[in-house]
Parts: sequence; structure tokens; C-alpha cells
Amino acid sequence: MRTTEPAAGYQRQRGVTLVELIVAITIVSIAATTILGTMATVASRSADAMVQQQAIAIGQAYLDEILQRWVVDPNGAPPNTGRGSWDLVDQYNGLTDAGARDQYNNAIAALSVYTVSVSVVPSSALTGVGSAYARRIDVTVTRVPNVSVTLSGYRTSY
Repeated sequence: MRTTEPAAGYQRQRGVTLVELIVAITIVSIAATTILGTMATVASRSADAMVQQQAIAIGQAYLDEILQRWVVDPNGAPPNTGRGSWDLVDQYNGLTDAGARDQYNNAIAALSVYTVSVSVVPSSALTGVGSAYARRIDVTVTRVPNVSVTLSGYRTSY
């Protein structure tokens, strides 16, 4: 059995030098810091989409409730005992709820950070429908610091 010796002046290298090790650690640490910083930014903003969708859902619930009401009351004026008894779209004008509420004024604890405001104005934007018989409803849902959603709809007397 014959073993070969390395050629004269050549030695096999085993391991790494201290300089190579320091350079490798520096490169890995810079890459890890960059990646972790990016992941932290993404993670801190991941809830924004959920908050936006929640604001849209609240606004849609209010808008759906209002769109079911009359523009011109065919039955006369019933007593006003709160939002649950409102039957005219115009009664919602100026409504501001600090915290989302149902139509019976029950607060929804998990949605207390939202503010809902409603504006109802006569509209002549619909061709063939006079402003006395058409209303534009704007429901604005806000949440501090950076969420504001406005949903709009039209209701006519038919």
C-alpha cells in the first residue's frame, strides 16, 4: 500500500484563518440585521389590513341600516324613541357614535376605538329624480391614528 505525500512546498489547508472567520461573521450579521429589520417592519404593519376591513364592515352595517329607511314617511311621524325607532333617512343626519353601536344604542366593546359619523343630504345627482326625493348618505368610520373610510349610498323615494 502506497501513500502519496503532498508535493514539495504544498500543504493541505485544514480549517479557516481568523481573518476569514471574522469576515464571514460580519457578512452574516449584516444580512441577518437587514432581514430581521424588514420582517419587523412587515409585522408591525400586518394588522393595518384587518383594521381597514373592520372599518369597512362597520360602515357597511350603518349604511345598510340607513338604506332600509324611508325618504318620505308615508305613515306620518311616529314618536322618536331613539335610533331603533327611526324610520326616515334624514333622522340619521349628524349622527356621531364614539364607538360602534347597534341600532338599539348598545355599545360593541371590541369596536369602541372607532368613531362613526353620518351625513345625509338631498341630492340631485340622479337623473330624473328630484332632490326632494333623493338622498346621498355618507358614512365615515375613523380610527386613530391613520384609518378613515367613507362609504356612500343613495336612497330614493319610489
